[in-house]
Amino acid sequence: MTDQRAAGPQPTIHIGAVAERTGLSLRTLRHYDDVGLVRPSGRSDGGFRLYTEDDVERLLLVRRMKPLGFTLEEMTDLLDVADRIAERGDDDDLRGRLAAYVRAAEQRREDLARKLEWADELIALLRSR
Repeated sequence: MTDQRAAGPQPTIHIGAVAERTGLSLRTLRHYDDVGLVRPSGRSDGGFRLYTEDDVERLLLVRRMKPLGFTLEEMTDLLDVADRIAERGDDDDLRGRLAAYVRAAEQRREDLARKLEWADELIALLRSR
C-alpha cells in the first residue's frame, strides 16, 4: 500500500527505518498511531505500518515539540493548523493560532536555555570541588 495524496503515490518506508531516521522508538511511533497523532499512510499486506516522507516530516515536527513540553493535544492541534494552512492558504484565525504556537515555543525555548545555564553552573561547581 502507498499513500494516495494529491501529488500521487509516494514511496513508503517501514516503521523500523522511520524510527532510525527520526530517533523515535518503535513504541513511540506505535503510540502516536494509536492515539491518532501521526498515523502511517498505509499498511503492508502483513499489517506492518508504512510511512511516507510526508509522514516522516510530521513525526520530525512532533519530535521537535516534545522537548518543549507540548501535550499530545497541542501537538495534534498544531498539526491540524499546519495542514489547514497548507490546504487553505491565508486564514486569519489559523495564522493567529499558529502565531500563538510560535510564541509558546519561543517561551519554552527560553525556559530550556535558562535550565541549561543552570545545569552548566552545577557542572562547573561540581568540577571545582
